[in-house]
Amino acid sequence: MENLIMGLDKVFEEMVSIRRYIHANPELSFHEVHTPAYIADFHREIGLDVREGVGGRGVVATLRGAKQGKTVALRADFDALAIQELNDLPYKSKVEGVMHACGHDGHTATLLGLAKVLKDMQEELAGNVVFIHQFAEEIAPGGAKPMIEDGCLDGVDVIFGTHLWATTPLGDVWVKNGPIMAAADRFEIEVKGKGGHGAEPHNSIDAILLGSQFITQLQTIVSRRVNPLKQAVISVGHFEAINPFNVIADTAILKGTVRTFDEEIRTFIESEIEYLLKAVCEGAHANYEYKYFRGYPPVVNHPNETAFIAEIASQIQEVQQVKECDPFMVGEDFAYYLQQVPGTFFITGAKDPTWEVAYPHHHARFNFDERAMLIAAKTLGLATIQYLNNQDN
Repeated sequence: MENLIMGLDKVFEEMVSIRRYIHANPELSFHEVHTPAYIADFHREIGLDVREGVGGRGVVATLRGAKQGKTVALRADFDALAIQELNDLPYKSKVEGVMHACGHDGHTATLLGLAKVLKDMQEELAGNVVFIHQFAEEIAPGGAKPMIEDGCLDGVDVIFGTHLWATTPLGDVWVKNGPIMAAADRFEIEVKGKGGHGAEPHNSIDAILLGSQFITQLQTIVSRRVNPLKQAVISVGHFEAINPFNVIADTAILKGTVRTFDEEIRTFIESEIEYLLKAVCEGAHANYEYKYFRGYPPVVNHPNETAFIAEIASQIQEVQQVKECDPFMVGEDFAYYLQQVPGTFFITGAKDPTWEVAYPHHHARFNFDERAMLIAAKTLGLATIQYLNNQDN
């Protein structure tokens, strides 16, 4: 443990430099070119076996310990978001309309710094470490699934991952057995009415009115149709009808998201939305089109590995608190890894205690306390070493 901690303390400034370089040069999901090349070059320079183009744009680097043993996988994502950065930083995004607003730059820097230290400890490792650098986490179908299909988990016994969380205090590590993040689905609806003059509503079928009625009724699915002990969210984020002020719209477009943890509830809501939409439209002699797109499944942590990470985190000096958190309604394609091998996904607090305001993820002023990367690296690193050294897992 001492060699790991000392090594990570020494490379921390390099981790910060890596994070800031990636932050200044972000790339959107499915358009990552320079970032995976940078990651692959780093791993090659420190002497790891590297596969590029895994599942499309992913990078997998393997560190083989001096002794035989099990294999631990660690995962970090590296894509950015279509957001114009509003932070005034020396390392502000150089790409118009693109920024790292979710901490993936920090995830990548954490894993690269840890890889460098573990490489120096290669003679002490009884097993292998697989560093999975994933593209396109932000946009479904995501990068995890094709990377798995391309063999990134072959021979892996366990997987660990973390998310730097900008609104959680620095020094906190949050864990959750079972579901920690939700299934994230989306829907698109086109309400088809009959356009007309605003002065003659009786000769029209008002698509805006029908869309509004539908949105209001939509909330009754969660409040009155879903068991209150089951968690679910339905949100409409887009309502569009481009018309002059005095024309009744013939068409309205609605787009929204559904978040659930339970597969039965997920399927029920998918069908219930159309049932309600059909009732609203038929009552007004209107038509509709309904499309439902299933996104990532829920992230479901495994009990033994979650308890293991909680115990590991409690040994890290910089960790002030390890707590069991409530589930998050956000989505994450780390879910696919956990469907294949045991593992856990945990939260590393990254809110600078001096900040009056911590902007949330996907905000144009998002940022995080870079010291969280060191906590994440120490937790993941110590978990890796202890897991490999304990072959009775």
